[in-house]
Order: sequence, then C-alpha cells, then structure tokens
Amino acid sequence: MKDRIKLIMEKENLSPAKFADRLQINRAIVSHILNGRNNPSLDVVAKILSEMDYINAEWLINGTGNMYKDGVSGVSHPEEPDLFNQVALDTTKPSDTIEKSKETSFRGFNNSYQISENKLVNPVKNNDRKITQIIIYYNDNTFEIFGPHIK
Repeated sequence: MKDRIKLIMEKENLSPAKFADRLQINRAIVSHILNGRNNPSLDVVAKILSEMDYINAEWLINGTGNMYKDGVSGVSHPEEPDLFNQVALDTTKPSDTIEKSKETSFRGFNNSYQISENKLVNPVKNNDRKITQIIIYYNDNTFEIFGPHIK
C-alpha cells in the first residue's frame, strides 16, 4: 500500500508534507508510512478515500483494478508554480482585468523636531542567580543529584 500512496502523491504532484496537510493528518504519520516503519491505519485510508473520492478503494487497499474509479481518468492537479516552474504570462493580449490604482494625495509631514538629551543608562545586573542542582548522568543509566540540600 505504501507504493500506491507514493503513486497517488506523484500523480497529484504533492510532497509528503502537502499530502499530510491535505488529509489533515500529522506529517510524521506520512513519513512513517513512506519509510515503511508503519502501515497506514484505517483512519489514514479513510481520509485518503474521503478527500480524494475519485480514488478506487479496491485499488488502494488490495492493489487490484484501476487507480481511479470508473469514468474518472487521471485527475492530476497541476504543479504549483514556484521560482523555477512558472507559467509565462501572455503579454501580447490586452488585459481587461487590470485596474488602475487610485491616486492618493501625499500629505506633507511635520518638519518639526525635538532635541533629546543624551543620558547614560547603566544596565541592571542580576547577580541573584545561584546553582540549585547539578545532575550527573552515567552511561549505565544511573545518575547522581547534587545540590545545597542534598548530601
């Protein structure tokens, strides 16, 4: 089932994080499934089938049949544009949806200023910090606690 979930993510152009966000599950769950650490729970399978209602349940669970339900052909979502994968805008067509920004008048600002005094500020040092406890951990999983009240 792990491979089928990977295939769904590939067809949907979803990273593991976006897949988990879309299913509203913890990202660690998806990571554990993809790494083979855990098998998908019934809850995860149910969320996949409810969020992606075009996925064939028999294919997802048993691996038999087609990935998509009958009458549905490859429902692949386009990749989200990023810095390196963007659709070029057609600048030859005039755009009717461009709105001209409304001009706003610039209000002048007050040129007056105040003279401030230079004062020396002494930082407050807090010397009230005291060691209350020291814990030493040993490699045999034992430890010792030292402190003013512990002997």
